[in-house]
Amino acid sequence: MLEPLMVEPLTADPEAPGQPPARPLTAIDRAITDYLQHMGVERGLAANTLSAYRRDLARYARHLARTGRQRPAEITRHDVTGFVQALSDGSDGGSALGIRSAARTVVAVRGLHKFWALEGVTPTDPASDVHPPMPGKRLPKAISVDEVTRILEAVGTDTATGLRDRALLEFLYSTGARISEAVGLDVDDISLHTAGEAGPAIVRLFGKGSKERLVPLGSFGARALDAYLVRGRPLLSAKGKGTPALFLNARGGRISRQSAWTILKTAAEKANITKDVSPHTLRHSFATHLLEGGADVRVVQELLGHASVTTTQVYTLVTADTLREIYAAAHPRALG
Repeated sequence: MLEPLMVEPLTADPEAPGQPPARPLTAIDRAITDYLQHMGVERGLAANTLSAYRRDLARYARHLARTGRQRPAEITRHDVTGFVQALSDGSDGGSALGIRSAARTVVAVRGLHKFWALEGVTPTDPASDVHPPMPGKRLPKAISVDEVTRILEAVGTDTATGLRDRALLEFLYSTGARISEAVGLDVDDISLHTAGEAGPAIVRLFGKGSKERLVPLGSFGARALDAYLVRGRPLLSAKGKGTPALFLNARGGRISRQSAWTILKTAAEKANITKDVSPHTLRHSFATHLLEGGADVRVVQELLGHASVTTTQVYTLVTADTLREIYAAAHPRALG
């Protein structure tokens, strides 16, 4: 039988173990210790997570002591929002935290107050409508069409692995596939045209939650893939045990995500691209270049396999910035 996890009582100055307390312990300190004991014993919180909660709530207790709060019932919403602000600017004497660390601390504080309210320690929950700080939307990192072209053309096609590398990178940019979708493909998932057929080839991709979607494959990607299937893959397949995987490694098995990442990094270095480029960069570039070319955002949503158009709309921010730059540089009365 496992022994219950023992939680060290919260001290007034836990960051200086063995030193005399900087202030007397309050009812808030003791109530926080009760909460930590509950989380450790009854909720089974992992030791590392519990330790993080303890540090976060110790800082909260010090903040409350500075404002003169002694008992949980005295804490107001203003005290909680003041602490959230202190996490960002360090006005409580602690280190200013980044958005993710501050959000984690606020989650701990919200959990504490919810527990107190449910247990009757406090009559209300002053943190119920105080939300963690949200990170700003990070714009997808896309590279230019010229940079994509340079990367693709940097791959030699005089070996079986070279043909594979060119086909893989052309495929990623042509379809906007996630790297996991690309390396998970089997030969039967693609449908390259025979002579006389019109329109782009079609590829079947399996996205998150095994959701299937059909995506067109442009002529450059189709030609690179056809060359690999005819002249490259048979040589690689002969070294393995007969896998249906589309993209093979040098031993004839399915290529890994890590290997695909290395292929792109190597091609980017050969093309003298100094930006940080990853397989996801090609996916971002695929979406950005489609929108810049006039594609409807809902079409791009379908091609990317996004469940919501809201996820895809972040790419429109990139193209809007491009439009602003062009307008500012070209319109005679844009600036003045």
